[in-house]
Amino acid sequence: MSFSWTDRVRNTLWCVSKNACNLKYMKLSVVATPIGNLEDITLRALRVLKEADIVCCEDTRMTKKLLSHFDIHTPTAMDTRVLSMLEQGKHVALVSDAGTPGVSDPGLEIVSKAREMGAKVEVIPGASALASAISIAGMRVPTFTFYGFLPTKKGRETLFKEIAASDRASIFYESPHRIMKALDVLEKRLEPGRKVGLFRELTKLYEDHIIGTPAELTEMLTQDTNKQRGEFVVIVEAA
Repeated sequence: MSFSWTDRVRNTLWCVSKNACNLKYMKLSVVATPIGNLEDITLRALRVLKEADIVCCEDTRMTKKLLSHFDIHTPTAMDTRVLSMLEQGKHVALVSDAGTPGVSDPGLEIVSKAREMGAKVEVIPGASALASAISIAGMRVPTFTFYGFLPTKKGRETLFKEIAASDRASIFYESPHRIMKALDVLEKRLEPGRKVGLFRELTKLYEDHIIGTPAELTEMLTQDTNKQRGEFVVIVEAA
């Protein structure tokens, strides 16, 4: 069966209309979630998570626990489906396992591609380990460089050299498995007396923050190995 010229035009106009409709309604809400204490969720975040067509995330198991706690029944999917959902004209809420998407996670690339598609992008701000650590540090952080998670091997030593020489404060995330090695390198690289802050398990039950020279911090963590547990925000004062 062949289509007439009129049928083809009608079909083309329908496709254009459909795409225009999808473009009009596709929306990406970048939603910050608690980094530990569930009470840190915002009222706006709860509303958006309820209103969205789908919540895309790093780990659906983690996100379903969060949604269930607040009696939210929006379906979830892996964040690899964000763009395909947007193409269907959906309102997508993007979350990470904890904190603000786009800060040391794949959210950065997702948002960039969503913008290229013409999706409306909005931020739903909230908890951030970076901002939380700075606010309670009481350290000299007039300006700073944020490194996220340092590489585990290639380039790690180069970055520590850069941190040691920087006239800005340096901030990075570190895992419990590498915190002692990081302190050891900082002790070798930093000039005597330069302070480092360790901010651990922020907003959680065992939140802890200690400040001192790398040698002092190493001694504290060696004497109490419980202080080596959890995720760390590390702040190195400016040179």
